[in-house]
Amino acid sequence: MASEQELSQFLEEVEKRAFKRAYFHVKDEDAALDIVQESMMRLAENYADKPIEEIRMLFGRILTNSTLDWFRRQKTRNAIFTNMSEFERHDDEGGAFSLLDTYAGPDGSQLVESAEDATGRRQVFEAIESALKKLPARQREAFIMRYWEDMDVAETAAAMGCSEGSVKTHCHRAVQALGNMLSGMGISL
Repeated sequence: MASEQELSQFLEEVEKRAFKRAYFHVKDEDAALDIVQESMMRLAENYADKPIEEIRMLFGRILTNSTLDWFRRQKTRNAIFTNMSEFERHDDEGGAFSLLDTYAGPDGSQLVESAEDATGRRQVFEAIESALKKLPARQREAFIMRYWEDMDVAETAAAMGCSEGSVKTHCHRAVQALGNMLSGMGISL
């Protein structure tokens, strides 16, 4: 069992290296500091009773897991709280352009939709967002990463911390559930 002094000395030794490692991955000083602090807290709370040799190995793994958790939280936060306003852009004259209000025709020309079409499309987007929120967290996470973030199966598996087979299963189930929910609302895509 590591003494309190040994644990404290170990944490002082690895503090700067851990920060550099976390900063290299996340490229954000505040986030890197949070990751290192979280890792040190996890180590102290859960593994203080281990011998110092094991603590050295455990800390590296905890830091890696904390970094992956940070990436997962960022992806999930960005995906879940993304609303349709992110699909909006500004035109060349500085005026607002809304995807929901304007449709680019097949030849690239801007065609203004009728109010009925725009309202119908807006309702479909809202129904899709609503249906996504009803999915289980892992299915929603896999679906958003694969189909909205355009990540491949391997990238999604790494971000979610699961196997590629699990990603495929979550995506398949999400697509089925979304299809059932949307068809239950009378929407066919």
